[in-house]
Amino acid sequence: MKEHIFNIHDVILIMMAAECILLAIFQAVLPAKNKSSSILLTVFLIAVAVSATCVLMLWNKDVHFTEFFDEKLLPYFLTCSLLAKGAALYLYVRAITQDSFTLDSKKLGHLIPIIIGIVWLYIFQIDSRSLIWFRDPDIPLTSRVAVDILWAAIKIVPLVYSIAAIFKVRKYVRQLENQYSYFSPTEPAWLNVLTYGFLCSWSLTLFVYIAAEFTAPSIADIFGITDNYVGFILINALFIYSVVYAHQLLVTKPEAIKEEKLDEKIAAKAIQKVQTGMEEQKLYLKSNLNIEEFSKRIDLPIRDVSAVINKHYGTNFFEFMNRYRVEEAKRLLLDESCADMTIMDILLQAGFNSKSAFHRFFNRLVGISPSEYRKRAQQNPH
Repeated sequence: MKEHIFNIHDVILIMMAAECILLAIFQAVLPAKNKSSSILLTVFLIAVAVSATCVLMLWNKDVHFTEFFDEKLLPYFLTCSLLAKGAALYLYVRAITQDSFTLDSKKLGHLIPIIIGIVWLYIFQIDSRSLIWFRDPDIPLTSRVAVDILWAAIKIVPLVYSIAAIFKVRKYVRQLENQYSYFSPTEPAWLNVLTYGFLCSWSLTLFVYIAAEFTAPSIADIFGITDNYVGFILINALFIYSVVYAHQLLVTKPEAIKEEKLDEKIAAKAIQKVQTGMEEQKLYLKSNLNIEEFSKRIDLPIRDVSAVINKHYGTNFFEFMNRYRVEEAKRLLLDESCADMTIMDILLQAGFNSKSAFHRFFNRLVGISPSEYRKRAQQNPH
């Protein structure tokens, strides 16, 4: 931190802390369909607010509370908040994407790093001065190593959680493709951007910690200040996402860890049922169809439907449905009785409910646009 109180870099930390508290209060009073995600976002915001305040107090000698708090308690608040934010973000991602997510006793395992941090602080009697001057040769080697390990842990743990959150988002998108025939790509894409944003931010935090050992303090200071600005931007982006996009996310149901192989006789019947549902019942014409409803309509368990589509057809539910929709759109485009129908009319009748999704699939599977396909058909009638 810079030496003067309330310079622009200090103000960013103050604004971040104040804004997080206000957003946490705002989040608490907002009506929430998903209470778990609301609680976890509030915990994350409070953790960021506490860590920003503690960083300001730790590195700026002009900002203080009481002598006992500044010297003895501040390391505990700083450690707990920095270790908590990663877990809170990861669990928040799970809460807004999983249908069966609950804050049960199994989630208490995420408190283990915090408990270890508290015990570590107590055993080695680490105070604020130790956190600042832990690389000073005058400090005993044991204390230097203990503080070094603590700093490394509170930099690495959030980074690990951000990586886990990224994998969770990727898994979520795969589950969407296995369970829904249509979903908006906007909300998952923004969630992916946010998780990568926090990965970059917390990677920068770790880089600053490592760089401080090998580079001039001024260089590490620049990266540290940059990290504060990035964090401030990400907090605002996360809250906007939670208000505007998070409630629009489709939730996914847990999938079997290991798919069971179908008996050949059962598999043949299952394939026949899927084909009947598509070719005779034309279930793909229902735009918001999901795998659960599809399985009910053809009287086949979800796991069998998934196995048939994945193994026999070599694709996922999302692709499977939209291939049939594209074929239906091609039929309508070639049908002379549908010549007066617009492209929008055709895509809706074929089961699509998004113009962008229709054009994306049609161009990929057919190689040309729907308009061009119709034009060529009219120029070369059979």
